[in-house]
Amino acid sequence: MMRYQGLTLLFLLYGMFCFAYTYPIVDTGVHTFYSNTAIIASPVEGSAFYGQDACYQGNEPSYTDNGNGTTTDNVTGLMWQQHMGEKLSFYDAFAKADTLTLGGYTDWRMPTLKELYSLIKYTGQSSGENSIIMYIDTTYFEQPLGSPRPIDAQIWTTNKYLGLTMQGDSTVFGVNFVDGRIKGYPLYQPGSNGTIFHTLYAKMVRGNPAYGINNFVDNADGTITDSATGLMWQRSDDGTSRDWQEALAYAENLNLAGYTDWRLPCVKELQSIVDYTRCPDVTNSAAIDPLFNTTMINDPNGNPGQYPYFWSSTSHLDGPNPYTRASYVAFGEAQGQMNGILMDVHGAGAQRSDPKSGNAANYPQFMGPQGDVLYVYNYVRAVRNASDPSANDDLIQPLRLNIYPNPVTGVCTLSLEKNSESAVVDLYNLRGALVTRQNFSNTRQFQLDMSNLPSGIYFVKVKSNTTSSTTKLLKL
Repeated sequence: MMRYQGLTLLFLLYGMFCFAYTYPIVDTGVHTFYSNTAIIASPVEGSAFYGQDACYQGNEPSYTDNGNGTTTDNVTGLMWQQHMGEKLSFYDAFAKADTLTLGGYTDWRMPTLKELYSLIKYTGQSSGENSIIMYIDTTYFEQPLGSPRPIDAQIWTTNKYLGLTMQGDSTVFGVNFVDGRIKGYPLYQPGSNGTIFHTLYAKMVRGNPAYGINNFVDNADGTITDSATGLMWQRSDDGTSRDWQEALAYAENLNLAGYTDWRLPCVKELQSIVDYTRCPDVTNSAAIDPLFNTTMINDPNGNPGQYPYFWSSTSHLDGPNPYTRASYVAFGEAQGQMNGILMDVHGAGAQRSDPKSGNAANYPQFMGPQGDVLYVYNYVRAVRNASDPSANDDLIQPLRLNIYPNPVTGVCTLSLEKNSESAVVDLYNLRGALVTRQNFSNTRQFQLDMSNLPSGIYFVKVKSNTTSSTTKLLKL
């Protein structure tokens, strides 16, 4: 009975957020301004370094300690476990989530990468073992240091990487709130030949099941709107690499589709458009929805088929010179060179950082134990705040999908409000795994058989050649 009470509350929370956005991006919390080397005063519009993270404020982080070992994120509607306990294998973490009773709730789950990354704050700093400021609000969340290194405190997500990293390792993405990065981590201990599981921390979540699911609309003017986040994106990068200061200036001066209020996205906005079901090695594409166009580049060995790293406006305070780096997201393989061999070391969709400036002739270089590729001259995909769709009749609306019955016990009927030349219907479970895919042509109505699927929350995503729509479906 308690599990169904939890589901009821979950739906209520979900409904509370539907009037706004189902995937609100929590701001990085950054209010300090940086040059390439130092803290600076607030730059004025049009001056050097204007347009960085602190120039634009979004949904400020806001939490409530529920007094029962849980914390509610007041922006996302997600409820989190405060204390994580000992490190676990990936599969043991799922088992723990399935049996966890905390705060009177039993509907806990492992978080997706986008859910977990919503908690990161870029007021953190990692400048050595004795000068670490956590990239998470430690008033509301426990975050231990790792062992043997303080940074060995990564947290599992549900997102298994489609490709392989390092020496052919099966890989799962994790978030590190000690050093402020997303990377892929091996499922098994390196050197164990697949016999010993790797262990990381695990933080369970419940609530808002739509969080992290994009709803893109191609506006047919060189822009794409995500109606889940309320952000409008530049559809195609311009094929030019830039250092960080140049990237800020390019986005600030962009005039596209009649809009001049473009900006370089903060790192959490940029990560929100990563598609973790794609990677160059498996899907022969960048890790982003194919509605977007992404320039292809050669890797440091001169081989084609790589995709760029994209700058964010967020400085990453890391290392002995903490103001010299800015965060980027790798929409291609997050490569490194180990033992003279170039390989995908962290996975497409990783978030790391590069020096903000340097002589282009000296890059790429390689840094750290995994030989991370430093490009320094990265690419730009600009963003702006879209108008409220409910107040803009000219905005192209996503496909409207109706499901009946919902909840469903067996077969349900999916109906579109207008014909689509072709549509792809994807069914995802609550953990974000693709359950089934069907293709349809010239139809407004089709059947979906849920008879043999376990009860729970699913998401039905319908995508045409120009837009998409995602709808929640409950199987009883």
